[in-house]
Amino acid sequence: MSLKNATPLAIYTADEWSLRPASAMDADFVEQVRSIVQRVEQGGRAAVEEFAKQWDGWDGVSSLLLGRAELVAALERVSNEVRQLLERVHGRIQRFAVAQRGTIGELELAIPGGAAGHRLLPIEQVGCYVPGGRYPLPSTALMTVTTARAAGCRRVVMATPKPDPVILAAAAIAGADEVLLVGGAQAIAALAIGFEGFDAVDLICGPGNRWVTAAKQWVVGRVGIDMLAGPSELVVVADDRADCRRVAFDLLAQAEHDRDSRPFLVTSNPAIAVEVNRHLQLLISESPHRETICLSCANGAAIVARDWEEVVRVVDRLAPEHLELHVENAAELASRFQNAGCVFIGGESAEVFGDYGIGPNHTLPTGGSSRYSSGLNVMTFMRWQTWLRLEQPIPPELIQDTMALADLEGLTHHRLAAQQRL
Repeated sequence: MSLKNATPLAIYTADEWSLRPASAMDADFVEQVRSIVQRVEQGGRAAVEEFAKQWDGWDGVSSLLLGRAELVAALERVSNEVRQLLERVHGRIQRFAVAQRGTIGELELAIPGGAAGHRLLPIEQVGCYVPGGRYPLPSTALMTVTTARAAGCRRVVMATPKPDPVILAAAAIAGADEVLLVGGAQAIAALAIGFEGFDAVDLICGPGNRWVTAAKQWVVGRVGIDMLAGPSELVVVADDRADCRRVAFDLLAQAEHDRDSRPFLVTSNPAIAVEVNRHLQLLISESPHRETICLSCANGAAIVARDWEEVVRVVDRLAPEHLELHVENAAELASRFQNAGCVFIGGESAEVFGDYGIGPNHTLPTGGSSRYSSGLNVMTFMRWQTWLRLEQPIPPELIQDTMALADLEGLTHHRLAAQQRL
C-alpha cells in the first residue's frame, strides 16, 4: 500500500517503491517493424514511397526530398521574430558543442621504438530524426543537426514526416543538407539502407516513438545509432527549502510531453510530497492538457526516503533522463548523484531551459540507461582512430614479448611476423 494514492503522483516510501520494468515489445509489433525494414531493403524507393503515402501524408507527386534551396526558401517564409529566435537558440547550442569538441584533442605518445596515438574523425554521413507528433519540434532539429555540424560531419540529413515550416526553417539554420519527408520505422529504414536517388547514412540519431526505437534496433550494425530512446523522464529532488508550487510546475512541464512520460518527486519529507500534490491538483484542473498529464502522472510517483543517503540511492536507481535539484547547497550536492542524463542544479535551473537550447543537448538516455551511456553530444558524431608508428631499431624486448605471447596463443605466423623485425 502506498501512503496516499488519491493524488496525481501516488506517494510511496522508498521500501514500497519498486521500479516498474519497461514493457517489452510484443512479438507481433516487432514483426511489423521487421517487415517494414525488409520491404524497404527489397523494394527501395517504391517501398519508401508506398509507406510515405500510407502513413506520412505524401501526395505521390511532390518530391520526398528537400534540398538546401527548398530549406532556405522555407526560412525566408517564416517571420523575422521566429527566425531570430531559431538563430539565437542555434547559436547557444553551437557554442556549447564547439566547446565540447575543444576539450578533446589528438594524441601522440612516445613509446619504445616509435610513437602511438589517436586522431579524431567526424562521422561522414549522419541522419537526424525529428518526430512529427502533435506539435512541431524545431528544438530537436536544432539540437541534432547543429551538433552534427559542429562535429564536422560532411553530410547531414534530417528525416521528418509532414514538416511544419518552422521545422524546415530550423533545419536550414542548423545546416541540414536535405530533408527526407518520411517518418516512423520507414524513415529509419530509408536512412540506414538508402534508395534510388538517396544515399544511406553512417549514423542515425534523434528521438522517436516505439516504431522509431524498434527500427533502430533492427538496423544497428548496418549503421550506428545514438541510443534507444524511451519515454521522457524527470526526477525532482526537493527538500524543506523547495518552492513546492514551482516543483509542481516543473513536473507538469514534463508530464505534458505525452501520455508515456514519467514524472517523479523524491524527498525525505512526506509533507513535501503532500504539498507538491496539492499544487499539482490545482494546476491540472486548469490545464488544457489534463488527460495527457493525468496519464503521465500515473507512470510516475512521489517517493519518500528515510534520509538524504536514501534519496541518493533512489535517484541513482531510477537513473533518470533529467534530474532537478530543488535543494539547499545544490551545487555541492550535485556530484553525489552518479546516474542522470543531465543534472539541473538549483531551483532556478528548470529542465525546460535544457529542452530549449541553453547549451547542453536535450537528447538524453532514458529507461535507466544513464547508468552506462551519455546524451547526444559532439562526440556522438565523431570516432577515434588510433595509430602506431615503429622504426628500426625496434627494442628487442618488444619483439621478444610479442613472440612469446604469440607462442602462448599458438599463433605461429604472429610469432614469425614479429621475428622478421629482429
